[in-house]
Amino acid sequence: MKILVIEDDEMILRALEFRLKKENYDVEVARTGREALEKLKLNSYNLVITDLMLPFVMGMELLTYIKSINSELPVIVLSAADEEGTVLEAFQLGADDFISKPFSPGELSLRVKRLLARQTFA
Repeated sequence: MKILVIEDDEMILRALEFRLKKENYDVEVARTGREALEKLKLNSYNLVITDLMLPFVMGMELLTYIKSINSELPVIVLSAADEEGTVLEAFQLGADDFISKPFSPGELSLRVKRLLARQTFA
């Protein structure tokens, strides 16, 4: 299973990449929204995990783009901004899950497994 992780905080990015690779996922990373758009145009993924606050292209724009090219591609949104309006907007744009920072790596792993299992049986 191939996962794209989009996060500009290097420490969080490395932690996510390490955890997911340890669980035998094929992981690609992007540090900016622009880099993520390029990867999304060239590759296919089974899951995308994206921060909302990103350089160049924001997470909400990425979410809209992802759902426009593949409405079935599961997206987990990560954000320190956990205000109700932000969460609701992410879900209205098609997010499959929303995790507030800081988060538990174990909880993230369970949510990834759940979404990928749902995709496998769809």
